[in-house]
Amino acid sequence: MTQLARRDFLRFGSAGVAVAGLGSLVLPAYADPTEGSGDAGGYIPGAVVPATPVRQVSLKRAEGPWTPTEDNILGPFHRAGAPFRAKITPPMERGSVLVVQGRVWAHDTRRPLVGATLDIWQANADGRYDNDDPAKPPAKNVFLNRARLFTDESGHYEFETIVPGPYQIGRNIWRPSHIHYLVAHAGYKQLVTQLYFKGDPHNATDDFIKESLIIEPVDVKVAAGTYKTGTFDIILAKA
Repeated sequence: MTQLARRDFLRFGSAGVAVAGLGSLVLPAYADPTEGSGDAGGYIPGAVVPATPVRQVSLKRAEGPWTPTEDNILGPFHRAGAPFRAKITPPMERGSVLVVQGRVWAHDTRRPLVGATLDIWQANADGRYDNDDPAKPPAKNVFLNRARLFTDESGHYEFETIVPGPYQIGRNIWRPSHIHYLVAHAGYKQLVTQLYFKGDPHNATDDFIKESLIIEPVDVKVAAGTYKTGTFDIILAKA
């Protein structure tokens, strides 16, 4: 590295920006616009680009009656303030990969709700939450197996996680595998519920499970192996 390059690196950092006060970034004067690559399929600079056709939203939803989604217990392990991200688990989390997708719907209009907030939390593959040990609480800025996300312009959401493990809450009393949801949208009742999985042996003995909240994931084969995917639609009642 030349002396000039080293000086610029130390001054501006590897990203090519200088810190001008706390939290303020300034692009160096010598920085050039990022070069393009290719012609974007015949695009001519300065030409009027036709508007992208609006994707039609299907009003079909997962099987079930058109009634507000049933609620379920909040449980003792919810933590407010989880980061917004589409992957619930930390990188390389052990367990069977699961992708859950669905839409959030308005019960009164039967239309998708744009910008609904979903707060998701769950146990890991061993049935442990990041805050279930009072002697070892997580740091305030560390959220394991938790996330928040928004629905898109068609009311759709999707996240990647792993199948959570069941866990024991008493002598011979087990909670089946489940994922917690807290769903909110202006003008609609906040919903606290849980997602369960068909075939879990603990479903039959759980005191909190509701039949309408059970989905049946399917296996999807890819080059790297197999993952599970399932659909869980949410219908919010008018406030």
